Amino acid sequence: MNKHSLFKTIATVFTLAAVVAVSTLTAFAAGKSITIKGSDTMVNLVSNLAEVYMKAHSGVDIAVTGGGSGTGIAALINKTTDICASSRLMKDKEIEQAKAKSVYPKEIAIGLDGLAVMVNPKNSITELTLEQLRKIYTGEYTKWSEVGGADKPIIVLSRESNSGTYVYFQEHVLNKADFGQKVRLMPSTAAIAQSVGEDTWAIGYGGVAYAEHAPVKTVNIKATADGIAVAPTEAAVHDGSYPISRPLFLYTNGEPTGEVQNFIDFCLSDEGQKIVTETGYMTMPKK
Repeated sequence: MNKHSLFKTIATVFTLAAVVAVSTLTAFAAGKSITIKGSDTMVNLVSNLAEVYMKAHSGVDIAVTGGGSGTGIAALINKTTDICASSRLMKDKEIEQAKAKSVYPKEIAIGLDGLAVMVNPKNSITELTLEQLRKIYTGEYTKWSEVGGADKPIIVLSRESNSGTYVYFQEHVLNKADFGQKVRLMPSTAAIAQSVGEDTWAIGYGGVAYAEHAPVKTVNIKATADGIAVAPTEAAVHDGSYPISRPLFLYTNGEPTGEVQNFIDFCLSDEGQKIVTETGYMTMPKK
């Protein structure tokens, strides 16, 4: 190749690179690229919503990653994600941290989740009260015989502390008490479900969608000792009779705009809410 041809080739390469760079910048400027980070509970749901949305909107790229609600909230505060997926409300201190960085969280609920309590199918336990569950997870109860089961030690599994599910469970089931020292912290709800399916004497908790697709048994929950044992069904979550349920949130920095707003509108549309149901969660009640 002579010198003239070499320079011509190099010029062509740089021209193509410039076109790609301009196209990429244009895509970002037009809001065609969306990042969503956060809740492991919601990662399958958000991924399913994103997949259907991208198929219907060519040129839109949505990147979804988990890591826990706390991870997503930190990313929102640090302006490294367009949307945070969170299975819990932001804490007051997190909102203050956000405002200090000129981030103003906007909260949008896109679905509901009944938090399932899982045991192995070989375990005879079919129901627990919230108080029994609290005593199991704080370490006051250590054997299944203390809640009407076999004389076997309870293997207690929980999510890690950066999980919104962990925070919700601690606040609403443990009444903000500390988890017991022997509680095993797991990296994901899927890991909890798998471990419960493999260990006859394990107990865990997590989004109901995970329990439905794992070899585990869901325990019915009583709000009080003389109450009715309730399963985490959509009807029970909607009417409030299932005592461990929560909204699933998307957070943005201020009012969403552009493609982010379009995606959120899709999540709340009839088509989006159908995906919420198909993924194993509950739709938002009709207003």
